[in-house]
Amino acid sequence: MLKGIDPRLNAEILAALRAMGHGDVLTIADANFPSDSVARSTVTGRLLRMDGASGPEAARAVLSVLPLDTFVDDFAMRMEMVDAPREIPPVQGEVQAEIDAAEGRPRPMVGVERFAFYDLARRSYAVIQTGERRFYGCFLFRKGVIAPDA
Repeated sequence: MLKGIDPRLNAEILAALRAMGHGDVLTIADANFPSDSVARSTVTGRLLRMDGASGPEAARAVLSVLPLDTFVDDFAMRMEMVDAPREIPPVQGEVQAEIDAAEGRPRPMVGVERFAFYDLARRSYAVIQTGERRFYGCFLFRKGVIAPDA
């Protein structure tokens, strides 16, 4: 355990988040996502796990240490629902609330069609699979920067 670090952020996840650079993308996936096979194509090449966490809990933990990119519109993406791409299921609304809280203002996620999401996830830095069982609990976060001290 580390003081001030969310205990859901295990050593492997912290190492991946620390190693990521500006613009690298992190996939946070629900329990139904093909996480292991997708993770094999990522930069890390292995699956990271946060089994006991819901999607919003995982997002809160990650956002407690990971800045989101402020230079692009696709700083955070969500998997669109098949046949209802504009609909926001509850799990996505809860993750959106975590993003808004971390950012200190509303910053809506960009929707991505399901198979396009899989392609983006394969090109991401790492995949964290959560214990989230609600459908469409899948997200992509683009790492931002931490400004120098004044």
